[in-house]
Amino acid sequence: QVQLVESGGGLVQAGGSLRLSCAASGRTFSNNAMGWFRQAPGKEREFVAAISWSGGTTRYADSVKGRFTISRDNAKNTMYLQMNSLKPEDTAVYYCAAAPISYILVVVAQYNYWGQGTQVTVSS
Repeated sequence: QVQLVESGGGLVQAGGSLRLSCAASGRTFSNNAMGWFRQAPGKEREFVAAISWSGGTTRYADSVKGRFTISRDNAKNTMYLQMNSLKPEDTAVYYCAAAPISYILVVVAQYNYWGQGTQVTVSS
């Protein structure tokens, strides 16, 4: 059974940091691009960041550029999202996802494996 499991969410004050992890099991995703998305209450799920299969290429939403860093460790079948300078508007459920191809995708519907999500709450 293929699973993506996020961890590392929580409650943090504005300006603080969190590091999310996404651990894959059931198969390796070392040849697949992966991404982070988020969904705030009453809003659609939106793209946050994505990384190519090798980690050599990354892409970020404008709203998080310069504050968030996506990375991966293929030996551990794990992806990360380092979030710094957090703002209240970053509050959302964060999801990791795996793409069916090796290069970056930014559209929700293009990803075919999803985790269950982890809550990130940033207080002002």
